[in-house]
Amino acid sequence: MEKQVEKTVHNPTAIGRKELETFRRALEQYRAGKRNLDSRIVEAEEFWKLRHWRSIRPNNPGEPEPASGWLVNTILSKHSDAVDAYPEPVCLAREESDQTEAEALSSILPVVLQQNDFAQVWSDVWWYKLKSGTGVYGVFWDTGKLGGMGDISIEKVDILNLFWEPGVRDIQKSKYLFHVILRDKKELEETWPQLKNTWDTGAAMVRQYRQDEAFNPADKAAVVDVYYKKKGILHYCKYVGETVLYATENDPHFATRGLYDHGRYPFIFDALFPEEGYPGCGYGYVDLCRDPQTSIDILNNCMLQNAVAAATPRWFVRLDGGVNEAEYADMTKKFVHVAGRMDEDSVKQIVTQPMPQSSLTYMQMKINEMKEVSGNRDVNNGGTASAVTAASAIAALQEAGNGLSRDMIAASYRAFRKVVELSIELIRQFYTLPRRFRIMGQYGTARYIAYANDGLLPKTRDGGLRLPVFDIQVEVQAETQYKKQTYNDLAVQLYQLGIFDPQRADQALMMLGMMDFKGKTELVRQIAQGRQQQLLRRALEHQAAQSMETAQPGMSAPEAATQREHPYMEKARANAGSIT
Repeated sequence: MEKQVEKTVHNPTAIGRKELETFRRALEQYRAGKRNLDSRIVEAEEFWKLRHWRSIRPNNPGEPEPASGWLVNTILSKHSDAVDAYPEPVCLAREESDQTEAEALSSILPVVLQQNDFAQVWSDVWWYKLKSGTGVYGVFWDTGKLGGMGDISIEKVDILNLFWEPGVRDIQKSKYLFHVILRDKKELEETWPQLKNTWDTGAAMVRQYRQDEAFNPADKAAVVDVYYKKKGILHYCKYVGETVLYATENDPHFATRGLYDHGRYPFIFDALFPEEGYPGCGYGYVDLCRDPQTSIDILNNCMLQNAVAAATPRWFVRLDGGVNEAEYADMTKKFVHVAGRMDEDSVKQIVTQPMPQSSLTYMQMKINEMKEVSGNRDVNNGGTASAVTAASAIAALQEAGNGLSRDMIAASYRAFRKVVELSIELIRQFYTLPRRFRIMGQYGTARYIAYANDGLLPKTRDGGLRLPVFDIQVEVQAETQYKKQTYNDLAVQLYQLGIFDPQRADQALMMLGMMDFKGKTELVRQIAQGRQQQLLRRALEHQAAQSMETAQPGMSAPEAATQREHPYMEKARANAGSIT
């Protein structure tokens, strides 16, 4: 959002040092209320990196620390399901007069998402969501894009950088919303020279992940973006320390209008497993599977130490046994000297007992518990029971086992709708100049269109103003291989049943009316179109035949056909016109 800042002449009276002090007090309060959540997110990242022994046993370095990847495998499996379900928006008009605009938005919105590399944003948010429980999208207007013309920017936002009012259930109801990022001081001084010699780093404002690389907070400064609402208008202020870099209330162009016309905070929360007491936040698979993963690793540690003890023989040596221990321990020595008489008790091997079977059974129970709790059973990863061998049965089991993934993806689709809604509102506000888009057609043909916000502006109706509003329908851009094969098999079956035969269009339409599958609407439209053409063809043939019978001698067939229209033709036209 920092590119929103412009170097213009401002009115410095609205937002000054007094208001910054208010912002700082609120930020400190919000940070204190979010401290536990930040700690949980940092610990979740440690589990993801298989470094959770720091939490299990922080004071016993040097001992074995086996870290199995059962939890990581669960996250990998769920992420692959999310990538397979990458969404694509379709805009539906609520009024017939907006249908053309809805079709245009349905064409350009996928291009806008592609220009923002939204496939990568979708993947990154899902990684964060699966690990920490909540993914966050940021939908901004970036004035630096397209050579200063500006365009939409959609980004993944780290929750560690966000701060909101403690206790609110809806992020839009927070009095303030802070987004804090750390920037290099020299870079900031080049952009805003007034920051020189005024540094108050504030690097401790943002909780940091445990990293291998060195981090020097002295070289960084906290840049704070604060969003707040006044009388339903969204305002924005960017500051560092006690220096205001930009504020909409200080800018004459935005003082009364606010930052965005939609009046909402530009952050969309997508929770995995919702948690009460947080605005759209939840807990993730690390929180869900932390205990069984910890138990598995502790038992793995016990098994490893037991195996090492069994593979490394140790001995009891009697003090008066007279055995030269150094020679006995050195395997290169062929002779071991003994002082005095030696018997069986002089040296005795320490026997290490193997781990009891109950411990191994308990560890397997913990592994099965993690699979069941996370919904990451063997069948979801391609494994099957010995009795299931048919490919169709395996595919059916996999599809049935993906119910949990479908539920999570449906929740992400709801968040995606909000992202698209904010994008449409930014288009409505800022697309004052036409933008050029390349749209790929149904059969791979490209067409180029120019689009501006003229059709999205308020329209006069019945003495008032009406704002065009659209419903967002989410479709999967790329289906899984199983679903593709299912659709292909269904198409072959419909063809074998004669659904595409125009002579059987009436029966086909009745059967399709009782079915539900992807692409049904388009198929019904094409069959109805074929039926209409068939009726018109029959009517023309019938009329031509009747005209030839009643034609006067010397009159050609076309002249006879146009002499009068047969009642059957009128009926055919009426029937064809009634088909939708």
